[in-house]
Amino acid sequence: MKLHINQADLAEGINIVMKAVPSKTTMTILECILIDARSQNIRLTGNDMEIGIETIVEGSIEEKGWIALDAKFFSEMVRKLPHSVVTIETNDRSRALITCEKARFEIPGRDAEEYTPLPVIEKEESVAVSQFSLKEIVRQTFFAAAVNENNKMMTGELLEIKDNKMKLSALDGHRIAIRSIELNEECPDKKVVVPGKTLNEISKIVSGEMSDMVRIHFSENYLLFEFDKTKVLSRLIEGEYFRIEHMISTDYETKVVINRQEFISCIDRSTPLIRDTDKMPVVLDIRDEAMGLKVDTTIGSMDEELFIEKTGKDLVIGFNPKFLLDALRVIDEEEVSLYFMNAKAPCFIRDEEGRYLYLILPVNIR
Repeated sequence: MKLHINQADLAEGINIVMKAVPSKTTMTILECILIDARSQNIRLTGNDMEIGIETIVEGSIEEKGWIALDAKFFSEMVRKLPHSVVTIETNDRSRALITCEKARFEIPGRDAEEYTPLPVIEKEESVAVSQFSLKEIVRQTFFAAAVNENNKMMTGELLEIKDNKMKLSALDGHRIAIRSIELNEECPDKKVVVPGKTLNEISKIVSGEMSDMVRIHFSENYLLFEFDKTKVLSRLIEGEYFRIEHMISTDYETKVVINRQEFISCIDRSTPLIRDTDKMPVVLDIRDEAMGLKVDTTIGSMDEELFIEKTGKDLVIGFNPKFLLDALRVIDEEEVSLYFMNAKAPCFIRDEEGRYLYLILPVNIR
């Protein structure tokens, strides 16, 4: 095999597939990046058996072939090469000679035959969304998915397609995040649970341009995302997702309309007083035309008032400040509406059009 690739293009391709290379695995071959130049294109692949990424890099093929190279070393080496043409050459399947200007490396490789290929799925049903929309709804929900593996279902996000809308939902036991977008083409109703890690990695890869599209293909056990010159294949999480619709209510006793940025700034000012170990809440004292935000910890105290529009009953309720900030920061509107039932019931932040909904459980006030 002998390939010639621009250093910048090679580095970009490696950076994309590295997102699917496991840091630790019993299958050491998966710690490699597969370079496959047996056809007309140069393909790079990373695969951790949960998420697989394949991307095409621009370059010329002088001699066809394929090899697997240690991902961590290969990535670091290419990143530090001069901005010139990189030549990758193999005489057999065990060594690779990599040259760029006056730099010359000879590194061990692995037999590409050992590498676990990405599963081939039938592309029967699919839907297209803009890269901008996909990037946004992932950003606006991913923070609410659980990060630990104690409950695998909570590490995923529910992707639903119904009535020409696509909706993403995430929860971690303390909060729920839901976002939906309109689709420009018809697709059969779907309901699948996608690993949050997959969606997060895709959101980092896509350009985010409104005119660029992502096509999502559905199969029984996998979801395939195709965009630009990249494919991302994700194994789905098996099982039934939580019945979120049973956790959501439109009833409320108190409604507050508040300037979003002023609310964020006020909560942000309180956070230096709160250590993670203290688990102290910010207390919202909701009255007519004003809402007091209070914090009292071993470090100090804070009391600030914000102008609001209120309908319904007065209320005093406490929240984890991080959970409030996470939701408020991904909303784009100048003003937000908060709905409360009582001091023990969750707060709902939602819009009238049903494009977003955030549920946050309160915490006890001492």
